[in-house]
Amino acid sequence: MYEQEIERRRTFAIISHPDAGKTTLTEKMLLFGGAIHVAGAVKSNKIRKTATSDWMEIEKQRGISVATSVMGFDYQDYKINILDTPGHQDFAEDTFRTLTAVDSVIIVVDSAKGVEAQTRKLMQVCRMRKTPVMIFLNKMDREGKNPFDLLDELEKELQIGVCPLSFPIGMGQTFKGVYNIFEKNLNLYQPNKQTISEAISFNDINSPELENHIGNQAKQLRTDIELVQGVYDDFSYDSGVAKYLRGELAPVFFGSALNNFGIKELLDCFVKIAPSPLPVEAVERKIEPTEEGFSGFVFKIHANMDPNHRSCIAFVKICSGKFVRNEPYLHIRLGKQLKFSSPTAFMAQKKETVDEMFAGDIVGLPDTGNFKIGDTLTSGENLHFKGLPSFSPEMFKYIENADPMKSKQLNKGIEQLMGEGVAQLFTHQNNGRKIIGTVGQLQFEVIEYRLLHEYQAQCRWEPISLYKACWLECENTEELENFKRRKFQYMAKDTHDRDVFLAESGYVLQMAQNDFKNIKFHFNSEF
Repeated sequence: MYEQEIERRRTFAIISHPDAGKTTLTEKMLLFGGAIHVAGAVKSNKIRKTATSDWMEIEKQRGISVATSVMGFDYQDYKINILDTPGHQDFAEDTFRTLTAVDSVIIVVDSAKGVEAQTRKLMQVCRMRKTPVMIFLNKMDREGKNPFDLLDELEKELQIGVCPLSFPIGMGQTFKGVYNIFEKNLNLYQPNKQTISEAISFNDINSPELENHIGNQAKQLRTDIELVQGVYDDFSYDSGVAKYLRGELAPVFFGSALNNFGIKELLDCFVKIAPSPLPVEAVERKIEPTEEGFSGFVFKIHANMDPNHRSCIAFVKICSGKFVRNEPYLHIRLGKQLKFSSPTAFMAQKKETVDEMFAGDIVGLPDTGNFKIGDTLTSGENLHFKGLPSFSPEMFKYIENADPMKSKQLNKGIEQLMGEGVAQLFTHQNNGRKIIGTVGQLQFEVIEYRLLHEYQAQCRWEPISLYKACWLECENTEELENFKRRKFQYMAKDTHDRDVFLAESGYVLQMAQNDFKNIKFHFNSEF
């Protein structure tokens, strides 16, 4: 019975550089799935509707996503789970972790700007994990680069083969629509932010009928399609789809997310060819999604989904079997059985209690402090999932309490936000002061804002000059102890109580590495 349930699941992340239109695309997919009926204008201040997936207060003010949000809905016969990730590089770590919980990825690229830095970085993670990738070239209703130049750029910059499955007719002012190569039909462009345009079935592109629909652009389209068929591999089920599933070939679609155009083609093709839940490598063995025993791991923790209740929710990716409400499951790290009376499924901030969920789904579990990112839950088997690293931060500041009456709230806030993996907390061994490490300046602003608005606690930042935080590993305990004694004023502990060396400069780090040859200095927490 539940093999069919697992087979119809599609769990994927939408990733891109900031401002390429990722959140808008997510929202339009929800519109197609009937999950929402009117799309919120993401940027327009006249209509105070913000995007469905950007629900944190700070996201609405900034118009950017700062946390991954999860949305599930049904489309045709499929159950789709979208994870909308932050594009801003300051929140890249949240995105990297999210990529461990999905089976495939859709990359959004702005057709005027082409491939940008953050897109390249995220693609590296996908390549490393051999994740199947589809690409959506957005904003075709604005002037942008030539479609063939864009396709070349994608191949070169993202180091992946591409295969256009739809092709634009003009662009910007002259944008008439797209020809869907995959389904062999014509979609004419009618800008409409709220509703969905219909496709015209059009099998024979050489028919004179084409002129009636797109006038003098017909000739150009025929030339373009001929060129596409000459240059790019035919996307047939055996060769093209197999390459896509191995992460070697990316199907490409053109459209405009804001105006709801080109999304249906993307979605229809996606549900047909994207992988259903894939096997997951645990340290002990490979876990197949269709196994009977339940297993899953926590890839994200979110504090205050509901500001009225101080609640945290742990997002668990189900790797195998099915999750049942009120059943006891083994928490591997704590070695104890836990029961969950109100597991939830998400539609951004709206959540509903569910009785059962299957491999491929993301289930939210209320967390009273039992979970850390990377924790495993199973029906009883001792399993550990790896691949959820914390990276060495780039920026550091001391965090101090600005209101002595609220120190309890501040400590609670810091503990919960760090548990989410928003940033990293180090406690200095020398003076006991707390240091926050982040990837970018924006995270400090988000932490300060959320501490004030969600915990009513005020913090202030004080400068500290640090170059890198390194996790230490050494087989010789005596040598490690000697190092910790000598470098006492540079030593700190992370939230998992591991030793961290805070190097003030590249020179100090190099000297330490030369003096202590047997100690390994790691720049991410997973080794």
